[in-house]
Amino acid sequence: MKFKGIIFDLDGTLVNSLEDIADAMNSVLQSLNFPTHSYDAYQYFIGSGLRNLVTKALPATHNEETQIDQCYHLMVAVYRDNCTRKTKAYEGIFELLDELKSRNIKLSVFSNKADDLTKEITAALFPDYFNPILGLTTESLKKPNPFKTVEISKHFGLKAEEIIFIGDSGIDMQTATNANMCAVGVSWGYRPEEELISNGAKYVLNQPADLIAIL
Repeated sequence: MKFKGIIFDLDGTLVNSLEDIADAMNSVLQSLNFPTHSYDAYQYFIGSGLRNLVTKALPATHNEETQIDQCYHLMVAVYRDNCTRKTKAYEGIFELLDELKSRNIKLSVFSNKADDLTKEITAALFPDYFNPILGLTTESLKKPNPFKTVEISKHFGLKAEEIIFIGDSGIDMQTATNANMCAVGVSWGYRPEEELISNGAKYVLNQPADLIAIL
């Protein structure tokens, strides 16, 4: 099978955004006199959307829905103003994207980050590489629901089997499998390789250039 399209996760796959996300959430926690968390802890909070991250970051004693809603809106407001302060592409990503573009492979981004933030960060760091760029608009449609990946395949005009889905988490691998796409994990992200393999990764990349061999 010749692969003609690739869907990338954003956080932990294309970009290291952990510090900006953690800093925004920690600033909210500090403002409320709640305990903050280390960057290492945030590696396991990221991946299922910012609302889920807020839920995990709040203390168990202050985790009711109204508190989550309040902190979510506060966190998004802070993060929106700082979402590209420390965030940067992983080493080798630009070279990979240029190679893929030269091969006329169709490229897209699908993230569980809020749709407007996904578009803002991707457009700022990767202009002219990806179409479409999709983030979270409806909780029920977030990964591992394959609905949006199927929509991307229609936009590409490709069969699911012709598309690689690349991500750094078990949720990404589940999404690929649910969509009948080739699940490819990356070892440089926020989750261990064991999680990727146990959730269906067909390949695990140790550096971006490793993808070329799969193609």
